[in-house]
Amino acid sequence: MSRDSSTGDESTQDPYQVLPKIHVAVSPLSRFPSRKILNRIALGLVAILAIVAVVYGGYQFWYLRQVNPPGDPGAAEIFTVTETDDLVSVSKRLEQEGFIVNDSVFRSYVSSKGGLVVAAGFYTLKPHDHVGNILRVLRTPPNETLTKVTFPEGFTLQQMAQRLGEVVKSVKESDFLAKTGDTLAEISAVRSVYQPDAVTSLEGLLFPDTYLISGDETATQVAQQMLKLMERVGRQEGLDDSMNTVGLSPYEVLTIASIIEREAKVPEDRAKISRVIYNRLTLGMPLEVDATLLYKQNPDLPFVELKAIDSPYNSYLHTGLPPTPIANPGRAAINAALNPAPNPSAGDPICREITDGSPCLYIYYVLSDKDGHHVFAATLAQHQANVQAAIIAGVL
Repeated sequence: MSRDSSTGDESTQDPYQVLPKIHVAVSPLSRFPSRKILNRIALGLVAILAIVAVVYGGYQFWYLRQVNPPGDPGAAEIFTVTETDDLVSVSKRLEQEGFIVNDSVFRSYVSSKGGLVVAAGFYTLKPHDHVGNILRVLRTPPNETLTKVTFPEGFTLQQMAQRLGEVVKSVKESDFLAKTGDTLAEISAVRSVYQPDAVTSLEGLLFPDTYLISGDETATQVAQQMLKLMERVGRQEGLDDSMNTVGLSPYEVLTIASIIEREAKVPEDRAKISRVIYNRLTLGMPLEVDATLLYKQNPDLPFVELKAIDSPYNSYLHTGLPPTPIANPGRAAINAALNPAPNPSAGDPICREITDGSPCLYIYYVLSDKDGHHVFAATLAQHQANVQAAIIAGVL
């Protein structure tokens, strides 16, 4: 039997109707951040954009200064591209020689402009020119075909001039000697940073190496190439700081290096010969170096006659260094002149005869075999014995 719903029986009511009704007012704006938060976000974005703009602007300014250095470009110079060069080696040497500011920026610029096919030859470039101009020149055919010329270490200006005249027909031997000041008819057309004001000759200041010479290159340009390479090698070896390391000027060190170059026949003798020279200079002794006697003299003259010639290069008659280098030294000889060997230790056999308490120093040397090795001595008696042994061995 069913009950009538009107009777109020709770078992028949909707169960959800008994829950209290809660009304919540939701504003549409409560779904978004407040105005204060929005302002902070906007200010942060503005700050970030400003930093990005400053950094980008700074980079662009730096990049433009690498691409187009401030100031006017320097005077035109010859830049050499060899047959083994590629873009990396060319760009690095362009920076080293002062034509561009940054090699990596140069490569990036070249890449953005379609690349560069490197061709061997001579190119006329201006230091610190816009890299676009440098790239344009490097994309054109080189000035001239190249002739390879090798100058061995120890060559004099006379020998270099003769080699040039034989190999490069456009450069006359006499012109090269005149432009390098060797004839004394005129002061050298180019000057080295190591060259004293009173010195007119470039003897000892041109680096002996293999060069590629163009057919339209002048004697002055050839000398300039060789001089610049000597200056670069000098910087690399520490020649610019020679007053602090060995107490002599770079020019004096190059003079010592030229003597080492002409005297040493094997690499292991260079530093010891260097020490002999420094010891004799310190003691005020004549250098007594045979190579100085031969400088600008007839090599066929007997040794006795050479020793009798009263020349400023006669290191038997005069103390101190000769007035100029006697040859153009290579890197190893320059290094030896800057780094003389230490004197022998007290336990060295050549020191046993020194019993008066005086220092044991390398003072003498003489050839000891036909391979060019020298033997060194600390006393005159030792040296005389070494000379006699060399005569018996047939090397003197």
